[in-house]
Amino acid sequence: MTEPSVDLRENGMVVALPGGAAYFNYYWLRDASLDCFDPQTLERVFDCSALPTPPRASTARIEGEMLVIAWQGEGQVSEVPLALLREVQETGRPVDPAALPRKLWYGDHLPEILRISQQAVLTSDAGRATLTRALIEEGIAFVTDMAGDDDSLPRLVNAIGPITPSAEGLFFDVRVEIAPTNLAFTAGPLEMHTDLPGEETAPGVQFLHCMANTVEGGQSLFLDGAAAAMALKAEDPEAFELLAGYDIPFFYRHDNWDYRAHQRVIETDVDGAVTGVTISQHLQDYMDLPQSLLDRYYPAFVRFIRMMQEDRFVIRYRSQPGTCVVFDNHRIVHGREGYVADSGHRHLRGCYTDRGALRSTYRVLARRGFTGAAAEGDRVVA
Repeated sequence: MTEPSVDLRENGMVVALPGGAAYFNYYWLRDASLDCFDPQTLERVFDCSALPTPPRASTARIEGEMLVIAWQGEGQVSEVPLALLREVQETGRPVDPAALPRKLWYGDHLPEILRISQQAVLTSDAGRATLTRALIEEGIAFVTDMAGDDDSLPRLVNAIGPITPSAEGLFFDVRVEIAPTNLAFTAGPLEMHTDLPGEETAPGVQFLHCMANTVEGGQSLFLDGAAAAMALKAEDPEAFELLAGYDIPFFYRHDNWDYRAHQRVIETDVDGAVTGVTISQHLQDYMDLPQSLLDRYYPAFVRFIRMMQEDRFVIRYRSQPGTCVVFDNHRIVHGREGYVADSGHRHLRGCYTDRGALRSTYRVLARRGFTGAAAEGDRVVA
């Protein structure tokens, strides 16, 4: 039977929910039915393209917290959770625990960045949740009291996700080299950039474990690319649209590799919200946009680069031995001041994991009840 709370239509039905009546397409409801998923693997086992005719409900009713639907021509009765319908009604999609609002930050943010011990991350779900939440919300955190052995960094990374290789391999060492393959491996300054945009999928989360730092100079620089992009949008909307609307070429070339990819300088999600930036002048290839378009694109590009040099955005930090800075490589723009190479020793060991792995880890922890939420101002975890 069909209750008054459910109104069957030709291609879908209207369901009365606490937030008001909402329309749901029959294909979507058939796909969302609990019987469409294997209870062990949690994967979809139903193929809507296998139906001889488009799905259509013969009856529908609400029983407790389920919408119960009988389908014409199938002899199948399906259940769709009302909680799912309410979520889709409110936001257009199921709730994602990792879809946390980004907290934009500026040049005065250094004292507020999360500092959490390696031991807390490795030994407790609460510690891992605190770190992963901070990386999703703010894009950066410091892991302190790192062990000094060679396995210290991979132990930390694997607590969040598998190590993602790059052209340099699983790990890279930021220190002066005789024949460097990257400007980072010199003592010179590094302009504000994100890593390896020449790779089709640039690394997601970067780890830089400071092993030693006794040189003169060499301060690390960080800024929130999302905050800078939002400032550009407010101050120069046309420039923002240009940088968010066109892909430009990047590369990473040396004797044994030649990576090339196109990326957008300002990244946005399906809702148009800024998710981060991609920028690297030392890995920027020849612009291949139409020359007439470059008349407008280059001024916007230059303006954004200059903005990312302003004190209102940039924090300066001297890398401390035993501390690992972890940051979202698609959001946090970083650089380095030059240093005196023979004034001491500076060695950072780095690697990457994927942003998808970061969010996956947080979702699993959130399902277990560990959300990483902390009282306001509580930013230090032992």
